[in-house]
Parts: sequence; C-alpha cells; structure tokens
Amino acid sequence: MPKPSAKPSGTPSGGVHYRVEIADLHAHLFRVTLTIAEPAALQRVALPVWIPGSYLVREFSKNLQGLRARQGARALPAGQIAQLDKCSWQIRCNADKPLVLVYEVYANDSSVRTASLDAGRGFFNGSSLCLRVDGQDKAPHRLEVMAAPAITGWSVATGLSPLKVDKQGFGSYLAADYDELVDCPVEMGSFWSGAFVACGVPHRFVVAGATASFDGERLLADTRKICEAQIRFWHGGKKPPHKHYVFMLNAVDDGYGGLEHRNSTALICKRQDLPRLGSSKLPEGYTTLRGLISHEYFHTWNVKRLRPAEFGSYDYGSENYTQLLWFFEGFTSYYDDLILCRAGLIDEAAYLKLLNRTINQVMQTPGRLVQSVAQASFDAWVKYYRQDENTPNATVSYYTKGALVALCLDLSLRAESKSAIPATLDDVMRSLWLRCRGGAMSEADVAAALLEIGGRSYATEIASWVHGTGELPLKDLLQRHGVAVLEEPAQLAQALGLRVQETGGIQIKTVLRGGAAERAGFAAGDEWLGIETPVTGKSRKSAPPSNPGWRLGKVDELPFYAGPSKKITALVARDKRLLRLELTMPPDTTTWRLLAKDATLLKKWLVSAA
Repeated sequence: MPKPSAKPSGTPSGGVHYRVEIADLHAHLFRVTLTIAEPAALQRVALPVWIPGSYLVREFSKNLQGLRARQGARALPAGQIAQLDKCSWQIRCNADKPLVLVYEVYANDSSVRTASLDAGRGFFNGSSLCLRVDGQDKAPHRLEVMAAPAITGWSVATGLSPLKVDKQGFGSYLAADYDELVDCPVEMGSFWSGAFVACGVPHRFVVAGATASFDGERLLADTRKICEAQIRFWHGGKKPPHKHYVFMLNAVDDGYGGLEHRNSTALICKRQDLPRLGSSKLPEGYTTLRGLISHEYFHTWNVKRLRPAEFGSYDYGSENYTQLLWFFEGFTSYYDDLILCRAGLIDEAAYLKLLNRTINQVMQTPGRLVQSVAQASFDAWVKYYRQDENTPNATVSYYTKGALVALCLDLSLRAESKSAIPATLDDVMRSLWLRCRGGAMSEADVAAALLEIGGRSYATEIASWVHGTGELPLKDLLQRHGVAVLEEPAQLAQALGLRVQETGGIQIKTVLRGGAAERAGFAAGDEWLGIETPVTGKSRKSAPPSNPGWRLGKVDELPFYAGPSKKITALVARDKRLLRLELTMPPDTTTWRLLAKDATLLKKWLVSAA
C-alpha cells in the first residue's frame, strides 16, 4: 500500500464524495454519506445491479435502506425523493447548493462480490455501497473510510490512491471516476499484512481470519514468484500497467473464490489450505489457493484491461452480454496452473494431474454436446451463475472448456511451427495485447493474432471448438507433446450417470443425460435407499420366492450386493413415496489418466520461457 500523504496540489475539490462509517457493527450496517458538490435540479442516483467479473444480476439495492437528503442544514421532504425503479432514485433539489444523501447498507455477505460487516471484519465493494451519480460518472470520486471506537485496532487495505490517511489506512482516497471507485474493494480489520516487490512493482498481501500457525512468509514468497512470472509473460523486462497491487484474502472454515480488479483482488480460501509454520508438508489445498492467486492476477491483463469490446463502457443497471468469456475466463484458467509450473511451484506431474481433472470434468458433462462455449459465455447471466440439477446436461463451463480450447490452440501452434523456437499461445496473447493496446477486443482480433503468429487461418478451429459442440482433439495433441493418455474405469456413480452426496445415505443431486440412471427413472432429489436383486436358486414350496434386499450407504457398495446381476431393482424414496426402479447395470465406462511419456517434449511445452 502506498505511504500516507497529504492532499496533492491540484486535487479537485468538487466531484463526488462518499464517507463510509460504521452505523451499527452488530446489525451489520454501514452508513454512507454521499455529497454531490454540483447536483442537477432533478438528480438521479442508482446502485449497480451487478459487479463486473461476476455475471449475475444480484440486486444490491435490496440492502439499501433509509435514504434521506439535505442541502445545507435543511432536510429535503420525502416528497422530493422519488424511487424510480428497483435501484434508482430521483431527488428534486436546488442545483446551486451541494446535495447530501445519507443511507445505510446492510452488509452480511462474506463473499467477494458484495459487502460484509461484523465484530471481526469489514469488507465492501463500491458497487454494493456507493450510489452512482447520473451525469457525473467521469468526475473525480473521493472515498473517506472512517475509523470508530468500536473498531479500535483495525486497519484498511485497498487499491485506491490515498489522499490523506493515517498509519492504519483510515482517511480519504481518490478515484479518477466511478468505474475506478467500484473496482477497488476495501478490506477492514485486524488482518495480517505483508509486502513484496515483483519486477519493481510494490505488492501488499493482507489475510483476515488466519490462525497462529499461518506461514505468511511462505505465502509471500510463492505469490511473488507467480507475479514475477506473469509480469515477464506479458512484458518481458518492461514495467506492467499497474503501479501497485493488493491481495485481500479472507480465510474461513469452508469457502473458495476470487474476484479480479485492476490493481487488486479479493480472495476466499479455507484456513486449512494456508501454509503452516514449522511444517515441510504443504496442505493439499494450498496448490488450489496458489492457482486461484495466479488466476486472479492474470486477470490484471486479461479482462481488466484486455477486455470484450462490449465491456468498453459498463452498464451497471442491467446485464452486459458477450460471447467471449471462453477467452477471458477460459484462457486465464489455462494459464493459471501453467504459470505455477513455470514458476517452479509445482512439477510436471502435478500439472498433468490438474489438467487431467479439468479434462475429465468437461468429458463428464453431457452439456458439452448441447451448448457451445461461446453460447455458454452469452448465457452466463442465466445459466452459469444459476446452476441447478440440470445444468450439467444443458450447458458447459466456459472456464473448463475454454481452458481446453486454449490448450488445443497452444499445442496446435507448437506442433505446426517449423522454427527452432516454436510459435505458442503465449505469442498470441502478447500480440493481442499490442494489437488492442491493452484495451477492448473482439473475436476477430483473436483470429487475426492466430493468423499472424501461426501463419495460417484458425477459422475452422474457432468455428468447431468455440462455436461448435463436437469433441476437442485432446488425445492426439497431448500425445504429440509427450503425454500418454490412459483410459481407466470410471467411478461407479459416473458410470451410472449420477452425481450424488453420500452423507447419511445416498442423495441424488444430478441425473446425467443418457445414462443408465436416467433410463431407470432416477430423479434429482431422490434418496437411494437400497436394492433388490433377482431370486437365485429354487425356493422351498412352503415359502414364496422373495428378492434379497440390501441397504446402501454408498454407491460403490452396489457391486458387492448385486454380485453378477446385470439387472436390479433400486429402492428409492421420492416425496415420501417408496419407488422401485428397474436399473440395468451399464457397460464399462472409462475416464482419462495423463502420464508423462516423453520428458523432453513435455518440458518444451510446460517449462518454456515466456
């Protein structure tokens, strides 16, 4: 975080000013005082309905309450404040005097997308707290974060530029416009804080909720390697576009996620996934955390600057559609773990294991044959962020399949290159950065960069892999780059076409399209109680034939009880009714396992210099 400073000369005294303070810590209420130096006679204000990077209308205005207005010492009558719709208001006022709006915001969502406040921590995105002033989006915006006796010992972390702040970070910050204001979340609390410099750029890392065993120095060292690898990837020896950067991590009992910003990111992880003092063995989830850090930092370039043309100017009041999330999220997902390998944080075997997981996730999703990854990008607002039991059957993730599209393009470029130093997707990404000047881009720009770097048109591949629903040529491309692809028996639930939860019984979460379970009549929400198997041998005349029945605790117990039977009766509870479903055991289903076969070829791909 930059050092505290006095207000710079030339800083505008007008514009828009927000003061954020604690209204009631235990009621989870922030109070916001918004001062508009030069209002319109009919001044409109609105709260965003979504936050860039998370493509769902979340209706942040539902948490805003008690809006009132004044000019000078005079409170404006309620009749001069009119709500126009779910998220916007119009205030009739004197245009010659500053207009002051005061309101409270309920903040009890610990995700990275909104706002949270309790006795242990405060956090907010400007899109959840700061009303947008119509007509003054481009004016300077000041944010004042107030200290209070109730939060003694707290500090502040944010990517905003400080105007006048104390040593804890409380005070005034400046944003060039509304876009910058809402793109810089604010972390408040008694968090752990550390710093490092990567390629000449100061970085700060703050962690809330960590235990005494947390090894902060290990996290800083690993994050520095990630940042340096990515800065070199994009710029070689040149400086990146951001002058400073802040990582804000909230460690919780159970949670995961991140949201990118231009010079900061908000992250959530499990406490158990943090590195620990005095332990040489790293938690298994620490690799996942480092992958998340890598993913969000890569977004500093890929989506926050290099971005869809449709995002050139955000409309905060409704959905902003693009078909390019396969590129911005998918390609970022390809590079996040690859960067870990190049930075020396994981080896080739660990990388292949992560890639293996992504491939199997896509191949085990029937929706990949229904919806293209471009259409999945467009439908993010109604499908990806509103998943239900049918989601795997109807759509495909632009994260995972987008990553595999990036993989196929990278390996195709490398395989076709005739030079000693092969053309790569790295070159395409840097070409796009220069071509689009680190700004708005379209699919046509992607095609042009591929043509420039690859020496031929990739229109056929884009049409098939991005806009089509056919299978990707993964096996052939991987084998050509030193990877053996083995096919092994799939888990029984997958073979049956089920996704289940096995806590206190077998709960059916999803029935996959075209599987044995769907043909038998299973439905999401069913509880699979047990099975009956066919009668074997001759029964005594004095007793009627009966089918042996068995209680199931896990799906994997099915072969033990069913034995050689190919047809069984599944006993299912649905809406308090007991059903018998005739289930035919499926033929053998396989899943992939990737192994390193040619270390030399593999190293050329995974450890090549950026």
